[in-house]
Amino acid sequence: MMVRFITANLVRFYSSQSHFHSQSGFYSANRVIDNPQLFFDSVREQSQSGFYCANRVIDNPQLFLDSVREQCRSGFSGIDVPVSIFHQLNSLRPRPSIIVFNLLFSAMSKIQPNPPFSTVITLYNHLQFSGFRLDCYSIGILAKCYCSLGRLDFAFSLLGRNLKIGYPPNFVFITTLLNGLIDSHKSDQVVNLLDKAVKLGIQPSLVMYGSMFKGLCRSGDNAGALRLLRHMESSAPFKPNVIIYSTIIHTLCKSKLLPQALGLFKEMTAKNILPNVVTYDTLIRGLCSLGHWNDAKVLWTQMLDNNIAPGLHTYTTLVDMYCKEGNVDEARAIFGLMTKRGVHPNIFTYSALLDGHCLCGEMDAAEKLLDIMVKDSVVPNVVTFSSLINGYCKSKKFDKALEMLQDMHLKGTHITPNVFTYSAVIHALCKDERLQLALQLFKDMQDQGVKPNVVTYNLLLDGLLKNEQIDTVISLRKEMEKNGVEPDIITYNIIINGLCEAGRLLEAVEVFCYLVAKRLRPDVTTYTTMIKGLCRQGLLGDATKLLKEMADNGCPPNERTYNTIVKGFLKANDVATALDHHSVMRRQGFVIRY
Repeated sequence: MMVRFITANLVRFYSSQSHFHSQSGFYSANRVIDNPQLFFDSVREQSQSGFYCANRVIDNPQLFLDSVREQCRSGFSGIDVPVSIFHQLNSLRPRPSIIVFNLLFSAMSKIQPNPPFSTVITLYNHLQFSGFRLDCYSIGILAKCYCSLGRLDFAFSLLGRNLKIGYPPNFVFITTLLNGLIDSHKSDQVVNLLDKAVKLGIQPSLVMYGSMFKGLCRSGDNAGALRLLRHMESSAPFKPNVIIYSTIIHTLCKSKLLPQALGLFKEMTAKNILPNVVTYDTLIRGLCSLGHWNDAKVLWTQMLDNNIAPGLHTYTTLVDMYCKEGNVDEARAIFGLMTKRGVHPNIFTYSALLDGHCLCGEMDAAEKLLDIMVKDSVVPNVVTFSSLINGYCKSKKFDKALEMLQDMHLKGTHITPNVFTYSAVIHALCKDERLQLALQLFKDMQDQGVKPNVVTYNLLLDGLLKNEQIDTVISLRKEMEKNGVEPDIITYNIIINGLCEAGRLLEAVEVFCYLVAKRLRPDVTTYTTMIKGLCRQGLLGDATKLLKEMADNGCPPNERTYNTIVKGFLKANDVATALDHHSVMRRQGFVIRY
């Protein structure tokens, strides 16, 4: 029905067109083509939006078929041309073999960005209804289309159909089904299909396993990847290699499953599968990202002892690790080692070391490194300058920081400061109680077209509240929402704390109740701040109720909460209740700090 509808529309379209434009003028709608090559050139010229005439007479079918093959190899940018080619092919007598149609449908299934899988299925069905018998390749393309549409049930029905008509499934067909299972998050069925494939005489290859591992790891299916690894070890004629182990280790590290990744690393070395630079690099990065620096150093030493040359990523990770640890001397040693071994530092390596100098207040060393960086033809980016500005702020060299912020360029390379750059300076100014300068910079960033985010607002709000400018805070919060920046729980915690500190408890309670309407869940800081405010006003009964409420709402009190309420009861000379809360603290292992 659908194919008839398409055909009818095409006929109506062509009958309504008096001429068909090409590079050489106009083709008449019913003109006999006496130069098929010129006709094909015109078709290619209009492949974006043109059509093959559905009722055009072709006096040299072989040349036409050659042009179709060439067009399929070149690919299509839209659906109109291949659909028209299909009807033209289908009208030829005798009709071309299924091989030509397969070539066309294969090219159609690769049209980007949205391959027309449904159309390919419809046209294949049209062929079958007209008496065409599909071959193994046809069924493979159909299976790919069904899998891409998420219709695994139809794809697997083709497996039974293949066997029924005497076509045993081939390697490509099984691989398509396996990838379909992985993409549909049905990895638990992969092993069963592999076993079935072996019974059908298809022996999975290392390439097939590699493809499946990539798919499973790309989707973050760690359990499926490990399950497939065990199946491969027990059933495959070959054993997993370093690439497969490294692929799984990478996805485990990405999921922050370091114990499992390290366990797999020990397993592969125990089996005499030597790790390569990718394996070590993945593990070292994973360990550093979770702050397991000592373990990362052990692997680094082991890597060098095994004569495995570290790559750029490994060196950069270690430089960054040592800098964050505050050990800039060691980071500089690693940096020197990589250059000595001929590994060229990139922007990330330089930025990591420069940030380390800035965090330690070594601004002279940071400036020298910046000069070396430029001489090395590595162009600084916004992160580089943001590190320098942050370093100047930490060293209280605000004039230098503001000067660099206003003119972020180096030898003609202009870098525009972003919201993070401005926020770092605003934070430093607020800490140094230079609020007027912070407010002016806040205005300047907006004048420069840089929109403040919720972090920027929170930093400024906190600075204002610490200087008891509560009315300015309330005004700024209203401006925040007006500018389309949604306050988060940190914003409200800052405001509630400021109101409580100013003795404006009623307003703090109103803001606290407002959180429910905003569907923002109070956290332990919110509750503790409110309990502190209630205790200050002598409302100990309300404070106790709120303590119970926070536990009932799935937000258990922490050490600070209990210290706050115990201090409140002691101040009110209610020693008995204070001791009750003190007992709870001891049972939970909290430290008494009041």
